Amino acid sequence: MGRIDIKNMNNPEIQFTPREIVVELDKYIIGQKDAKRNVAIALRNRWRRMKVKEDIKGDIVPNNILMIGATGVGKTEIARRLARIANAPFTKVEASKFTEVGYVGRDVESMVRDLVEHSVNLVKSEKKKEVQEKAEQIVEDIILDALIPPIRNTRAVTRDAGTDNNDSTPQSDAELNERTRERFREKIRNGELEDRKIEINVMKPANSGIGMIGGGMMDESSMINLQEMVSGMMPKKDKKRKVTISEARKILIEDESSKLIDMDEVKELAILKAQNTGIIFIDEIDKVAGGSSKKGGGGPDVSREGVQRDLLPIVEGSTVNTKYGLINTDHILFIAAGAFHVAKPSDLIPELQGRFPIRVELENLTVDDFYHILKEPKNALTKQYEALLSSEEVTLSFQDDALKELAETAFKINTEVENIGARRLHTVMSQLLNEILFDVPDKIGPNAQIVITREMVKDKLDGLVKDKDLSEFIL
Repeated sequence: MGRIDIKNMNNPEIQFTPREIVVELDKYIIGQKDAKRNVAIALRNRWRRMKVKEDIKGDIVPNNILMIGATGVGKTEIARRLARIANAPFTKVEASKFTEVGYVGRDVESMVRDLVEHSVNLVKSEKKKEVQEKAEQIVEDIILDALIPPIRNTRAVTRDAGTDNNDSTPQSDAELNERTRERFREKIRNGELEDRKIEINVMKPANSGIGMIGGGMMDESSMINLQEMVSGMMPKKDKKRKVTISEARKILIEDESSKLIDMDEVKELAILKAQNTGIIFIDEIDKVAGGSSKKGGGGPDVSREGVQRDLLPIVEGSTVNTKYGLINTDHILFIAAGAFHVAKPSDLIPELQGRFPIRVELENLTVDDFYHILKEPKNALTKQYEALLSSEEVTLSFQDDALKELAETAFKINTEVENIGARRLHTVMSQLLNEILFDVPDKIGPNAQIVITREMVKDKLDGLVKDKDLSEFIL
């Protein structure tokens, strides 16, 4: 199965089918079938649009999605994993950060600039892989030159009867130098000299030193353009550093790869990739819901509605100026999410509601969900702790009954204290394993085997459940 081919956006390679996308999401996220199906359809529709050859292609816009659900049920994770499956630029913003724009909030266009920045990094990474082999050869020569500088034979060597037996001619010195270099080249390739220190030249980027004093004097876009212009005029300086060959290789590979790629092509492809496959996740959209017109007053509601009206043209489709060029937001997929405990989706301004036609309500997690979250995903917390302790050569394992007890405890605390979804599992796992993590490797040495049982879970978490009544007094 392939990915979207950014080299030819009009003829993309075969993408995942909606069913395959759901299977991929199932590896990391438990439950939430409706949400997975809707994002899978949205992703596949983007591939379908790029296959359309008629004029109507430009009129096919993505169906933006509004996810409704409590914190910790998987809203952000679904969007993030979707972007990874599609190898697409992704950025997450919180709508509440845009409140009181011009005073303490961020400019709404900044989320599009963040998306383009991520897209540039993605394309650069892909391009660097293409020039990796060539860059490695150049770096090897630089390291070799630092170890054994080459001798250049710039003049012809003439020999007469008096110099035939002289072994110190420039020609023989050059040959000896070349043989020595080849021996050291083999040592470098075999990793025999990784800890030897050499001196290398590192390009020090120019720093414009320009910052913004005060707020509202200049918008973010103008500030970026000014900084780019000034830093482009500043001369770049070489800086000498003495590092090990191992460190030098990492530094120089990055430097030489950047020199080999065409940044103009990277920028052009990045804009195309962001426009056609970019995903922007707007979290806490419920925090800016609620209009002043319903209450007949001012206050914070004015700011909230102002943010909604600022978001509207971006979601509808507009052109945003970035330091890499202009980007059109018509075909960016927007996924908004919120708990909507206080506000309702209908409290959003009608124009913005209309731009999120697909609404998905995510379900609260059950005890069974918690159990499967601990056991099945590739990045399950249990597997994370097992990996951490395996680095100390300690084997950690969990009995099935222990996982069920952990799930029941997390669910009970969520029900009686505050529902923070799957994030509650971090609390209970930390409480359960902190003592073990502290004792390794001082008291618990290598090759130890630790089995977590139901009794251990009850013993460690009993206090956590009993203290729930005091939680409301803890600041």
